[in-house]
Amino acid sequence: MEPTHFSDQASAPMARRDFAKVIAGGVIAGTLLQTTAEAAPPFMSGKKRNALMHVGSDYHVIMSDASLKWDERQLTWTSRRNFEYHERCGVRHFTNIMGREWNIDAMKRWKDDCDNAGNTWEAIRMDSSYIYLPPGLERQQKIEEIIGNIKKASSVGVKVITMHWTLIPIRRNGHTPGRGGSSYHAFKLEDNWKDLPVGANGVVTYNEYWERIAYFLKAVIPVCEEYDVRMAVHPYDPPGLPRGYKGVDNWDSEPSTVMESLQRYEAIVDSPYNGFQLCLGTVMEGLKDPGSTLLPIVRYFSEKGKIYQIHMRNIRGGLHNFQEVYIDEGEADFIEVIRILRDTGYAWSICPDHVPTHPDDPGGYQAFAQAFGYVKGMIDSANSEVS
Repeated sequence: MEPTHFSDQASAPMARRDFAKVIAGGVIAGTLLQTTAEAAPPFMSGKKRNALMHVGSDYHVIMSDASLKWDERQLTWTSRRNFEYHERCGVRHFTNIMGREWNIDAMKRWKDDCDNAGNTWEAIRMDSSYIYLPPGLERQQKIEEIIGNIKKASSVGVKVITMHWTLIPIRRNGHTPGRGGSSYHAFKLEDNWKDLPVGANGVVTYNEYWERIAYFLKAVIPVCEEYDVRMAVHPYDPPGLPRGYKGVDNWDSEPSTVMESLQRYEAIVDSPYNGFQLCLGTVMEGLKDPGSTLLPIVRYFSEKGKIYQIHMRNIRGGLHNFQEVYIDEGEADFIEVIRILRDTGYAWSICPDHVPTHPDDPGGYQAFAQAFGYVKGMIDSANSEVS
């Protein structure tokens, strides 16, 4: 398929008379802002600093030998090189990714590595193979394996396990040119999507998908409550695909909205240990007007204490047609998101995840450094507004 191209958003050079209008408007606006600042109290009334929320990092960026394969790099996440890279970026909280075998000896070594470096091992991303399984013995064995892993996570002080139910692999089908010669991953719903081949996991109906989710939550959340480990689901990426796309009726597929799907998910087992790894970019991918509709979703779940990790990525576009851009571009008002998290007592990581690519930055280290600094700056800025 040919890449999806978005319209050029660069502006033409500003005319001299327009420039004069902007300058004049800026003088007026500056006067108004000065008057407002003089009249306003030094701190926002009733709001307090939130010293608990913090910038975090995960498996998306690991500073390591470029010759290593992706799964080999994941085993080096507690290396001195990776920790020093993140310390330079102001990051001290980490999420790693683990497959089916959770080796407790390796986990204890990673815990010691983090403690010795002054870092916090906050979360683990588990594999998504459970959701592939229909009812039967193999599924029950997988549940027992997950329960054992919850206990292992608790034993090394990890407080969050995240997962991403992906009966269909994450969908992207194009690239668009970005700033500085970078490339943005993009998706546009195919006109012929009904003709796409069924995926490796076969046909799964909407009710079958939700049965698998309900069985999982009812089995594992009581164990999470006992061992003080939260389960955080990542919304499918992208949400809002038509039912039957590549044979699957996704749990957040149309006609259900993103909000309705998330509410249904948390209501199956209403517990402070059942919540979300809320990927803001992914949520926006399922919204027709993400600029105005993202914030109420963040506020709703943060007020309920149901967000255990934020993935902070920005997009241009929305439902069925979007591109992933730099964190300081796109539809989201992220400083307002940070204010909501501040005021609702959010106490977990805010992690950049998908970033644009560039040949000069094959590991994404420049792009992630920019994103880490941007998130940390927003946290500091939001906290500076209040007492």
